[in-house]
Amino acid sequence: MTDKGRGSDARGLTAKEAAERLAADGPNELPAAVNRDIKAIAFGVVRDPTFVLLLIAGAIYLVLGDWHEAILLLSFVVMIVGITVYQEDKTERALHALRELTSPRALVVRDGTRLRIAGRDVVRGDVLVVSEGDRVPADAALLVANDMMVDESLLTGESIAVRKSAWDGAQPMTRPGGDGLPFIYSGTMITRGQGVAVVLLTGAGTGIGGIGAALSAEEPALTPLQQQTQRMIRRIAAAAIVLAAMLVVLYGSVRGGWLDAILAGITLAMAILPQEFPVVLTVFLALGAWRISRQRVLTRRIPAIETLGAATVLCVDKTGTLTLNRMAVRMLFAAGEAQQVPLRDDAALPAKFHAVVEFGILASEIDPFDPMERALHEFGSRVLPAELKRHETGSLVREYPISPALLAHGHGWSTNHGSERTVAAKGAPEAIAGLCHLPDDECVKLELQVAAMAESGLRVLGVARARNVEGAWPDALPRFDFEFLGLIGLADPVRPTVAAALADCYSAGMRVVMITGDYAGTARAIAREIGLAGGGEVLTGADLEAMDENALQLQLGRVNIFARVVPAQKLRLVNALKARGEVVAMTGDGVNDAPALKAANIGIAMGARGTDVAREAASLVLLDDDFASIVHTVRLGRRIYDNIVNAMCYLLAVHVPIAGMSLLPLVFGWPLVLFPAHIVFLEFVINPACSIAFEAEEADSDVMRRPPRAAGEALFGGWLFASSLVQGCSMLAAVAAVFGITLANGGGEGVARAMAFTTIVFGNLGLIIANRSRTQLIVQTLRRPNSALWWVIGATLAGVMLVLYVPDLRSLFRFAPLHGTDVLVCAIAAAAAMVWFELSKLYSSTRLRRASRQR
Repeated sequence: MTDKGRGSDARGLTAKEAAERLAADGPNELPAAVNRDIKAIAFGVVRDPTFVLLLIAGAIYLVLGDWHEAILLLSFVVMIVGITVYQEDKTERALHALRELTSPRALVVRDGTRLRIAGRDVVRGDVLVVSEGDRVPADAALLVANDMMVDESLLTGESIAVRKSAWDGAQPMTRPGGDGLPFIYSGTMITRGQGVAVVLLTGAGTGIGGIGAALSAEEPALTPLQQQTQRMIRRIAAAAIVLAAMLVVLYGSVRGGWLDAILAGITLAMAILPQEFPVVLTVFLALGAWRISRQRVLTRRIPAIETLGAATVLCVDKTGTLTLNRMAVRMLFAAGEAQQVPLRDDAALPAKFHAVVEFGILASEIDPFDPMERALHEFGSRVLPAELKRHETGSLVREYPISPALLAHGHGWSTNHGSERTVAAKGAPEAIAGLCHLPDDECVKLELQVAAMAESGLRVLGVARARNVEGAWPDALPRFDFEFLGLIGLADPVRPTVAAALADCYSAGMRVVMITGDYAGTARAIAREIGLAGGGEVLTGADLEAMDENALQLQLGRVNIFARVVPAQKLRLVNALKARGEVVAMTGDGVNDAPALKAANIGIAMGARGTDVAREAASLVLLDDDFASIVHTVRLGRRIYDNIVNAMCYLLAVHVPIAGMSLLPLVFGWPLVLFPAHIVFLEFVINPACSIAFEAEEADSDVMRRPPRAAGEALFGGWLFASSLVQGCSMLAAVAAVFGITLANGGGEGVARAMAFTTIVFGNLGLIIANRSRTQLIVQTLRRPNSALWWVIGATLAGVMLVLYVPDLRSLFRFAPLHGTDVLVCAIAAAAAMVWFELSKLYSSTRLRRASRQR
């Protein structure tokens, strides 16, 4: 590893050397993702069976000279292509976001001159100059580290910046995380100090590059509903092809006219093929995404919405998800007394704690990047009296940087117009205690207090002061006579809404698992604060490293907290949970979360504080970073799934009369009832509209008080399938009766076809209303608010009236005019077909009431 840095000295690389290495290694960025272009998307569309059938039917009508029918069908072809291209063109942008993140501007030394270049042009061996606020452009080893602290939370999940030291030239590069390492990593942020580093790794070879490779290799799995729908479509499609081929052969053999036979076969195939199932599913989930967006949740992958209702495990990243991803003062200790500090504390701070806060600020940078120092400044501005804010009026005249030998940092100040000189120091409590030369008994008490604060998940700093410094400033902190002032405990605060949201998750039967890069003590304290079940036992990344898959599976059944976890282990945990049969939802906000977010059944990213990479890898994005929004989204996900089942049951039922009226004319010797235009009218107008009505149905009152549905639960099982099939057969009988009786009474082919088609449309509306509930009667459900239902009914009736009474449309659909009594007959026939279903609901509800009274 070390030889990668050779060839660099104080003058850096030459321009020629840099160009040669850039040509050899490539730019300092991830390779571009391969996106599907418009041609690839269109190729996928033309392979769709419905598209092919419409093209064949349109071509046949052109051969027959029926231009109106051909134009109608081909217009639907254009519609399908347009909708599909629009949807598919919104491709993944995660790798693009990652490349943007990993290509900041960089200050390098080349030919002895400092030069600021694009991050993508950094090469191995470049000498980097980094300082506070800089984003590190590549993995590098520090040749010089002057009081340097680095925020590595994007890679480790650890919200506290870590200290850096200079490289000895021999130590191999290690993983990020922990104090004292001499390496800085691409994508991390310098929060304090300055340094000079030599680049060891660039592009895909960096730690963040490895995350990008894992992200690109991880393909999102199909949701359970998608899998079930695909299986159902394949089975129905196979039956449709067989029946359509049989119809073509029989029609051509018995009646002659092979073109008409092919049209009849196409009509039957279109009637049976469940092509509207995925169309309705897309519309339904899109409307669900719109509803979820009103809860401040952005849906990036619409099919993942329904998976929320089946989620059994919610994997939560601590930093930025359960917490606010910013430090805050939570406890003070001075004069032997501890003071709790609420997140919002407008009360006056007791005077005995003023000094520890004041000198904690004086020992911090004036305009800090470090989150703990920012927290101290914010806290002091609220609680300190004006006369104690000497950092605003005094002059900083001397700095004493932190070092591996002394984990403390000091500032020398000149205050009161130069008449007073003081030194403020803060750092590790044991280092501060050593500076103050505390007696042994005081050190023991201090250690106990520090341990208690650390066990509460606090990052503890000691604070000391030295007064009335005279003469020349000493060159090191130990040369001062320090007075111990106390301790400051800081923590990344828990989001106020987390505890209640967690309780709602438990009532909904969801297990919550914390997976964090933070320390075990901090994770345990956060778990206790929010009420996470099983908050006592913690497994660390080192524990996971030592486990094989069998041991991990055993531990996953009982442990809910995983700390000091690296990105690859987060991904391993998600995959292990999925292997247990769990439906996994994963929340996160950092680059380190992206592979696990993508691997989970549903990834949920924090939008306000989260990184672009996390947002692009996730399926859902919480725009307001409110953990409670997850609960609202789960509720909506369950509601959406319930309503999808009702809508799919309706679609299965309505397929029966449409397919039956395409087949029965051959059996009974009737003229053809339905043509491709009729089928397309029904599928592209009525069925998507029906999904709107079902989507608007409100959730059941107990939707969040029941366990998640089983991951392998069939979309159509037992009674649902049987009842939907019987509904369809009843409607087929009604439509066939109307058509046959009309023909027998001399009504003519046009009148009979119009009445059969109208009966099917009225039957559609009856099936919608009846399937709104499987326990309540129609007269009861009509009292439930659903404005979309009335829009659907009105639009559908308007469409039927147009094709029945507008001459050009009537001719296109091969109808004859109908009288008012004819339409009334159609409505009565459709209603009669639904009577049995209403009676069965009445019988079922009566049995339930009797059983309840008996209990």
